[in-house]
Amino acid sequence: MSLQAYLATTRGPGADKPQPLPPRPPGPLVWAWASGEERGRALASLCARLTGQHPDTEIVLSGDAPASGEALHLPAPAERLPDCTAYARHLKPDVVLWAGSNLRPALLHSLSEEGAHIIALDLTDQPPVAPAAARWLPDPAPAALALVDTLYATDEAAARRLRRLGMDATRIHVAGPLMDTDMPLPCADAQHEEVAALMSGRPVWLAARLRGGETYDILAAHRQAVRLNHRLLLVIVPACAQDAERILRAARQAQLRLCLWDEGETPDENTQVIITEGPETLGLWYRIAPLAYLGGSLVNGVGGEDPYEAATLGTAILYGPNVGGHLRSYTRLVEAGAARIVRDADSLAAAVLHLVAPDQAAAMAHAGWDVISSGAELVDTVIAEVAEVLDARGAV
Repeated sequence: MSLQAYLATTRGPGADKPQPLPPRPPGPLVWAWASGEERGRALASLCARLTGQHPDTEIVLSGDAPASGEALHLPAPAERLPDCTAYARHLKPDVVLWAGSNLRPALLHSLSEEGAHIIALDLTDQPPVAPAAARWLPDPAPAALALVDTLYATDEAAARRLRRLGMDATRIHVAGPLMDTDMPLPCADAQHEEVAALMSGRPVWLAARLRGGETYDILAAHRQAVRLNHRLLLVIVPACAQDAERILRAARQAQLRLCLWDEGETPDENTQVIITEGPETLGLWYRIAPLAYLGGSLVNGVGGEDPYEAATLGTAILYGPNVGGHLRSYTRLVEAGAARIVRDADSLAAAVLHLVAPDQAAAMAHAGWDVISSGAELVDTVIAEVAEVLDARGAV
């Protein structure tokens, strides 16, 4: 009754000028919607994996899921029943992937009416939220969730909340959060073995995708750390060519003993810093260095870098306070014990000296790998469910 009462308030005229919709792609279709930038990237990544394994499946991305590859990107309709009904009838998706607890009851109802198999992802222990309706109406969110065929909760607390809302326990699965985990950056085995031998067992830490404005803090931290661990080696991978020029000038002014990797130089026992020209070799250096500071986080306006890139390759992570572009990801890794925040050169130097020890770095790397593994398992499970639904419908 709560859903019917809510729908009654959305039955008025639709938009004066409904958005024009392109022809529905032929064949099986998955419509994917997400709330939030990070969750949107993660859902788009999942859909890319899905089409990689099932290339005949068409993807339509919506909400905060960014345009990706060849997938069609269409804005969701207004939360008016006529608009939602027309949208759902036009696309007629076989499967809906809905990421996040921000619900659209009229749209979910219309998609369900058209026979879509609805999968909800990344449901947390926070209450599900539906658009504001008349104050006398009961909350339509539980009834909207009841339209969902499979509910993937991020943890047991989220699953308990769903059960308290009256959801069938057989439809609830504790599967961890949805994460944007791409394939690990590549590196040739022979190159890795050769470079590892060159390091001669020296402790190594990495500054990955470093910005020019962070250079002073990184070099100052390294100079402090080297006083207590003279064999410590820093590898700097700039974010771009412009940053590389600024970093190189600063390193020379600091009178550190440099190895310019891309000019064919080879590090020796006296080398203090290796500088590359860009991020193309990060697949190698993440594998070499047990500990990495991730750039763009000690300066404003960047938002940090994706920490899963490092965690996927077993690297312990240090980062600055400015990671607004990936806050959920860093928070998850911090809670697992896989990442640690630093705020300046002094705290960075102290963290490097402590965490570059093999046992400390290994513990953080293992924690990060557990997070990555749980995310990969969720992606594999969802892809398998989508394939099963499409196969049962004869769509693949």
